[in-house]
Amino acid sequence: MRKTRSRGRAVADGPLVLRVLPNASRPPANRYGVIAGRKSGGSVQRNRLKRITREALRGLHPELRAGYDLVIIIRGTTDELPGSAAARELLTRMLHRANLLHVPERTNATAAAAIERTP
Repeated sequence: MRKTRSRGRAVADGPLVLRVLPNASRPPANRYGVIAGRKSGGSVQRNRLKRITREALRGLHPELRAGYDLVIIIRGTTDELPGSAAARELLTRMLHRANLLHVPERTNATAAAAIERTP
């Protein structure tokens, strides 16, 4: 986790910072870490922020490319990150910018159906 935090590529959005570093795990797997500093509030607020972020990350896990260490650093307060929906939105944007989200491929049939519906 320290290696990822110091050497990983950083992507920031609002109260969250994402650090990404490829790992050498076989078979490819992702490893996650969530960090909240004291500026985020007392222990109750920090733990709440970490729970919210982990829950959002848990929902995004199946859509992520495998083989990376990800560290999410929370630098905001509970006012800036009120729930898992807000955390999921921020994480989705950051993971997309880091090119870690799988983009669903459109088949020819799907593309043809979309064209037919267009006026």
